[in-house]
Amino acid sequence: MSKIVTSEVLADADVHRLVDLRLGLLRLHEALLEMERKSFERTHGRVNSGELLQLVINHAQFAWLRMVSALVVQIDEMLGADEPATHADVINLITGARQLFTASDDKEFSDKYQAALQQEPEVVMAHSALMKLLRSKV
Repeated sequence: MSKIVTSEVLADADVHRLVDLRLGLLRLHEALLEMERKSFERTHGRVNSGELLQLVINHAQFAWLRMVSALVVQIDEMLGADEPATHADVINLITGARQLFTASDDKEFSDKYQAALQQEPEVVMAHSALMKLLRSKV
């Protein structure tokens, strides 16, 4: 019986961790998107929310942010899947996210992310909160 209870507790902890990670990623994405929107508007003029959505989906300047969006989608899929994600799945996602934000193999993402950390206090704050989540133990 204690084995079953332990498994349920672990599953609950993993779900809570994924939900917290999702929220942290969304906060970071929002800060990065706002920074990129301001940069775009300095060159091209003001954009409304519908235009911004199209830019995020289609414009090269916003392409690097899609890696963060993809992590949120992965979490959503894990949380909504018919088959529950395993603890190993959660650990693999967290490990990949940690690598993306600390030592990404994608040079464009790494360069733009490091620049964002240098110029936007909101990004630094969101990054710090996210890294705390990514380093916490389950």
